[in-house]
Amino acid sequence: MDYRTAFQTALDNIRAEGRYRVFADLKRHRGQFPRATWTQPDGTQHDVTVWCSNDYLGQGQNPVVLDAMHAAIEEAGSGSGGTRNISGTTHYHVELEAELADLHNKEAALLFTSGYVSNEASLSTLYRILPGLIVFSDELNHNSMISGIRTGPRDQRRVFRHNDLAHLEELLAAAPADAPKLVAFESVYSMDGDIADLRGTVALAKKYGAMTYIDEVHAVGMYGSRGAGVAERDGVMDQIDIIEGTLGKAFGVMGGYIAADAVIIDAIRSYADGFIFTTSLPPALAAGAAASIRYLKVHNEVREAHQARAAALKARFIKAGLPVMPSESHIVPVMVGDAVHCKMISDVLLADHGIYVQPINYPTVPRGTERLRFTPSPAHTDEMMEVLVKALEALWVRCNVKRIGGYAA
Repeated sequence: MDYRTAFQTALDNIRAEGRYRVFADLKRHRGQFPRATWTQPDGTQHDVTVWCSNDYLGQGQNPVVLDAMHAAIEEAGSGSGGTRNISGTTHYHVELEAELADLHNKEAALLFTSGYVSNEASLSTLYRILPGLIVFSDELNHNSMISGIRTGPRDQRRVFRHNDLAHLEELLAAAPADAPKLVAFESVYSMDGDIADLRGTVALAKKYGAMTYIDEVHAVGMYGSRGAGVAERDGVMDQIDIIEGTLGKAFGVMGGYIAADAVIIDAIRSYADGFIFTTSLPPALAAGAAASIRYLKVHNEVREAHQARAAALKARFIKAGLPVMPSESHIVPVMVGDAVHCKMISDVLLADHGIYVQPINYPTVPRGTERLRFTPSPAHTDEMMEVLVKALEALWVRCNVKRIGGYAA
């Protein structure tokens, strides 16, 4: 077999669909978020404004976070020394897990190397701990959740229509009454910006004796009086069995975690391959994340400013007649509906206007729903928004994007 040709063909297929991904070489400016320097392939550099970072609150630039990381490096060095089970548990990890448990008002928390790993490892491990477990999964759950759920037998998986509680109840009612059950869903769905009905979902789960597992990665730090997420905001945090979150978005660092009753955390810690066999996070990352969490617990004004900025951008897009998708959250998606046009607009925004926003295409979203996904932060000014809107208005005509029914196609 000609292996090289096979790999080249795979790449050619993606290019033909207009969804070949090109990474922008960016260097953020400390203390000047969302400003960054873009280095082109020929080595030339230009200053740009970043509009698609998941560092939603700019915590990756917060001096409180950076000082904690510097101090940890001076105190403990760089790496952790290994897996948590052998030599890689440091006092920084213990402190961070305590902060996370406190954030979600749970007995314990467990730290992973990323949000992807925390979802995949935790959900796959639940099948081992609960024989015969049936998992009910929202159809738009993140790939990391799907990956973990797919480790279970096919007949122990149920997929319900997105945010459709009637369909969820139908599936729950049809399942064996004595089987262990788990409802897995997200709070904020990151591509559409919609939010699940947490109260309704929890009530259904309780009615049919199911546990609940919520992914709050796009909500922790962002919602609730202390930043514990939508579950805190909606007053149901104590009713959700397992809360999963990330340290790499609103908290501005890196890592993932779960928070739950101590017995749940201890069991997953003891069985999850994705935890047992992975080198733990460096002390500096753990220290920075803990500092970020502590800061956001008592600085609700940052969340308020962020929501105001997101609302302002949505209003500007709507006023300009741009096809902004309905969004209940801080995420502001603009529909394009074509992979080629989506990448074209992204490329021109970067090259001609100094605006960085990556195209979102398949497999992240279904074909035909390609979009630009904007994530305004408290640091995005009115002037930045004005420049962005004017550029998009011009490009919607230049790139021949047609609007149908309020959206682009």
